[in-house]
Amino acid sequence: MSLCSNCVAGVRHEGTPEGQFTKVGGVESYVATPSGDYPKDKVVLFLSDVFGIKLQNNLLLADDYARNGFKVVLPDLFEGDALPEDALNSGTFDLPTWLSKHTADRVAGITRDVMNALKAEGVTAFAAIGFCFGARPAFDLAFTNEVAAVAVAHPSLLQVPADLEKYASQSKAPLLINSCETDSMFPPEAQAKADEILGGGKFAPGYTRTYWEGCTHGFAVRGDISNPKVKAGKEGAFKATVEFLIKNF
Repeated sequence: MSLCSNCVAGVRHEGTPEGQFTKVGGVESYVATPSGDYPKDKVVLFLSDVFGIKLQNNLLLADDYARNGFKVVLPDLFEGDALPEDALNSGTFDLPTWLSKHTADRVAGITRDVMNALKAEGVTAFAAIGFCFGARPAFDLAFTNEVAAVAVAHPSLLQVPADLEKYASQSKAPLLINSCETDSMFPPEAQAKADEILGGGKFAPGYTRTYWEGCTHGFAVRGDISNPKVKAGKEGAFKATVEFLIKNF
């Protein structure tokens, strides 16, 4: 599968990241830690879009989750090869070639290196939040029940209905999908299929899908918050994810 033009589009958000860059299991990572008390045995894995730790939006979003009481680790899934910020809206980046270098197996290996290092520090439970590209490794961790809860926003690289059916049959992790109106990666028919397979109480661990009108793929990370509908979607998806994590993790 490939990615879409909206996977490399959006707006850079302003702010000052408050976390720290450090190596976790040999992997460059951004770690956002709550200022108050928090469970030291739990970590939220922030599995990013193609911009990874190079995009300030991702760092600011990780900080926001940490402010809500979760230690967040955002690993560099791309070994220094995340898309640069200037690729935003450029329309010239060779995405298929880039994607071929960052396969699901390679990303899974990087993620597990980070998890193993955190386990050695006493972490016993993980949740995964996946954005765009990051939804794929989040689902893969759910298939093997290495995470206790999964929340994704505008997911990419999923095989529908196969991955949804596999999630239903193999995973025990409650699932939240933050979806939107305009999304070629997870279009209305995929959203409906997710509801058909997982909704209505069919998936016992729990399934929720939010839908944000007027929003486009990427809205939860790179949305133009000067647009009231996009601002509502970005903030609503964040709130839904925090509430989901509080309930399920």
